[in-house]
Amino acid sequence: MYDALDASRNPGCLQFLLVGLFDRFKLPSVKPDEAMEMLRSGATLLDVRENTEWNAGHVPGAVHIPVKNVATQALKRLPKGRPVIVTCRTGSRSRGATRILREKGVDAFNLSGGMSGWESAGGRIVAKGNRPGLIA
Repeated sequence: MYDALDASRNPGCLQFLLVGLFDRFKLPSVKPDEAMEMLRSGATLLDVRENTEWNAGHVPGAVHIPVKNVATQALKRLPKGRPVIVTCRTGSRSRGATRILREKGVDAFNLSGGMSGWESAGGRIVAKGNRPGLIA
């Protein structure tokens, strides 16, 4: 019987398998200006930083769930049927959270550059009481 996935009989299948494997690890991301437009259109911003980072400064209207709690809390706390843009300080922790959300069927995107990129693009950051915030 011919096995289409047998690389010895079908050398092209190895390339197919490798492309498929690496595609699995690609996550959709958006630049800060794209994220701002998505938010205006109804997307949700999820901030996965720790409490001290969030308290120092965050995007107004963002949902806060520390990265360690995303797997257990996100589906309960995020609005259903809306794209979710995930952020952290620089974009590293948010990549993992984006992967978790996508595995759970959420239309999630990693914010390129994280909060640092957001601020550089002119995005607003507030602290408690709507005071000007900073990225901690």
